Amino acid sequence: MGLSLSPLAALAQDSKPRKGKRIGIIGLDTSHSIAFTKAFNAPDAGPEFSGYRVVAAYPHGSKDIQESVERIPGYTQEVQKYGVRVVDSIKRLLADVDVVLLETNDGRLHLEQALQVIKAKKPLFIDKPMTASLSDAIAIFAAAEKANVPVFSSSSLRFMASVQEVISGKYGKVYGADTYSPATLERTHPDLYWYGIHGVETLFSVMGKGCKQVVRHYSDDTDVVVGTWEDKRIGTFRGLRAGKTDFGGSCFAEKGIVSLGPFTGYNPMLVEIAQFFETGKPPVSPAETLEILAFMDAADESKKRGGSPVTLEEIFKKAGAGKS
Repeated sequence: MGLSLSPLAALAQDSKPRKGKRIGIIGLDTSHSIAFTKAFNAPDAGPEFSGYRVVAAYPHGSKDIQESVERIPGYTQEVQKYGVRVVDSIKRLLADVDVVLLETNDGRLHLEQALQVIKAKKPLFIDKPMTASLSDAIAIFAAAEKANVPVFSSSSLRFMASVQEVISGKYGKVYGADTYSPATLERTHPDLYWYGIHGVETLFSVMGKGCKQVVRHYSDDTDVVVGTWEDKRIGTFRGLRAGKTDFGGSCFAEKGIVSLGPFTGYNPMLVEIAQFFETGKPPVSPAETLEILAFMDAADESKKRGGSPVTLEEIFKKAGAGKS
């Protein structure tokens, strides 16, 4: 039995992308899947999206994070309004697309799902959290390198205009930064992986690699995580679980104190993803992404030890890899 198409879906079908520009989505248990599809498949999508369109989606998906499970039926219906075909397996998806957005909200599934994409030789973006463990992330990047498949992962907060200005060197040398974001906890993931990742990614975006040790101060409502970099610079992340929450921070640089924010939406990151699909060159290195995960793991370990310092070297060794 056929379904009548909405005007938007009909328009999407009439403007199918040529081979090489077809995006597949894995995971319809996050609002990102819908937001990203709306942007790529918009009738007036600009040239900055390089002609990429979402053509297929595999809906699953966390099996036991209840808020994620409950989203799948509604988001499955929603994504079809944009001309996206819903398929019943990742294998089926990979047969019909050129590049992949791994959007499954549950990082525990990402290794298994990513390995299928890498085996199929499809360039891959992995949304937050990249994984639910540092060792899984190491395994993904190792498989991607061996197969020569481009992969990257990032929070959209990295691509805020003010953060990109700092990265570009506009304000000169960065001496330190304080960032903040919501830090909702999810029992199936290390504490900061689930939502604190956004503020931690902002911190690393302006500070760069080289964090040596981490100390975490925890209460029910707040986290304060202090990182000391190898060159003695200090960066802090504040995780918010009470009162007004938002994304932002301050960067202390040679030529000014820079307000990091506001967050204005996903499009800046989606433009970077489209460029990544075109060039195969990730805007974030695997080494930096792994250090971000190690920072968050070190924060968890510091919490367990009552706020004692934990080195990233220890965390990398525990995960079975030396710090790069």
